[in-house]
Amino acid sequence: MAEWFQRLPGFRRTPAGIERTILRRLPKAWVYGSLLLMLPSLLVRLGGQAASEPGGTPAAMTVDILVVALIFLHWSIVLTVAIGAFIVMAMKGPAYAADAYPLEDAEAPDTNAPRWR
Repeated sequence: MAEWFQRLPGFRRTPAGIERTILRRLPKAWVYGSLLLMLPSLLVRLGGQAASEPGGTPAAMTVDILVVALIFLHWSIVLTVAIGAFIVMAMKGPAYAADAYPLEDAEAPDTNAPRWR
């Protein structure tokens, strides 16, 4: 299987850029961003009327729904950025030689094919 993956001779890896920094910081951004987005719901719950009633108020429920929606949006943004940074990191990896693809008419081109000028 090793013969399938032959690196191109003389090819140098591209140095790591900002994508590695982004990938290292994403877990913190995910956790801290999620906690920060939960703060409005916590403040409404600790506020006056929402804490005194067992079911909460409609305003507290509305805030909870918006907070959950924002948390899912935040998670999808973090995931999208992580996928993009990983793709950039993978594309900067080593180059490999492609398999030979013989052309069937390489020696005798089709003479009836239309020519574009």
